[in-house]
Amino acid sequence: MAEKYKKHAILVGCVGKPNAGKSSFLNACSDAKAKVGNYPFTTIDPNQGVAFYSVNCPCAKYNRSHLCAPRYGKCVNGTRYLPVKVLDVAGLIPGASEGLGLGNKFLDDLRTASVLLHVIDSSGNTNEKGETTKGYDPCRDVEWLQQEIHSWIFNNIWKKWPNIVRKQSQTKLGIAETMQLQFSGYGSRLGLVQQVLNNLGESDAADLTTWDQPKVEQLVWEFIKERFPTILVLNKVDQETSDKNIAKICSTYDNQLIVPCSALAECFLKKLKQQRFIQYNEGTDDVKTSEDEDLDPAQPLIPLDDKNMARLEKIRDLVLFRYGSTGVQAAINLAIDSKKMLPVYWVKNLTTFQCDRTEGVFRDCTLVRPGTTAGDVFRLIYPDLQSRLAFIETISGQRVAEQAVITEENNILKFTVAVRES
Repeated sequence: MAEKYKKHAILVGCVGKPNAGKSSFLNACSDAKAKVGNYPFTTIDPNQGVAFYSVNCPCAKYNRSHLCAPRYGKCVNGTRYLPVKVLDVAGLIPGASEGLGLGNKFLDDLRTASVLLHVIDSSGNTNEKGETTKGYDPCRDVEWLQQEIHSWIFNNIWKKWPNIVRKQSQTKLGIAETMQLQFSGYGSRLGLVQQVLNNLGESDAADLTTWDQPKVEQLVWEFIKERFPTILVLNKVDQETSDKNIAKICSTYDNQLIVPCSALAECFLKKLKQQRFIQYNEGTDDVKTSEDEDLDPAQPLIPLDDKNMARLEKIRDLVLFRYGSTGVQAAINLAIDSKKMLPVYWVKNLTTFQCDRTEGVFRDCTLVRPGTTAGDVFRLIYPDLQSRLAFIETISGQRVAEQAVITEENNILKFTVAVRES
């Protein structure tokens, strides 16, 4: 991805206990080749990869799919795949906030994530430390992971609370600015802290001297909900013991975003596709072998041997036909959707949708956060341009104000610049 977009990019963090399948998920959703092992703490240093968030590309709406040529990512029959960075951090165990396991390292890595995918072993065959067992209740993983993140942040704030209260009294700052100074180390912004206070029904002019420990704990819980939205990825759904655990998690956390998943199944399907044994559309249950009659003749397939065919049929029965997909692409999509990110396209011609002298259309696109304006997009694209913005247009030549917030109705933009006078 281009260097100038990096600071605006969203980062998806894969979290969870050791041996839950985080590294397998990273390998399944991205171009990464993370080390995988059936023992705790296989991952020591964070692994990174690039996954893809799928959206409807405007090339289909304007009958230009045959010309769509993204500069980054890809477009397949009108579905645009936008690159998203994914981070697989060291496994977390109970007591991490007190330094147990690789807890301190995990929590430091967590600071950079925009949204969390909590990869859970839904089979119940690994305990809270990632050790092999039987009959473990994975609901416990949801509870203690959130508690560890809370303890990490709360303990850091509470031990300084008298100084925080005293400083607010001396500086006469509002609560939002005061707490932003404390939360900034966790990737917070002032607007997010203001939203947290709104959720708590607190005025920015409230008196912190009246806040007790339960009140601060409540503040931290609300901050975590806003700063680290979390998707529960129920991995290993193809195991015999998974069904009852999945049902229990879904009923216990019915207000949580949940995705059933088999990372190893996705890795297997990707490998077969690369080796030209199958045709496979990621994020669907559409898998074809050389035995299917409706194959694309331009892409002939190699026949599968009995062993791989049997494994494919098992994946179809236990994963694809039951859940509609392996869940890997769905988890990435849900993570980005939870942040309400929007794709924005910029072109040089609003009739042909070309971006340069090539025939390709809609070549440039990036994801932007809610509240991003057309002017923000211009400054993102041209941070060092020695010219000034003359005007902005969208479809049909309609003018767009620099202060206009990007929506699905104005996310195809053309920028006209004027050379600065020396």
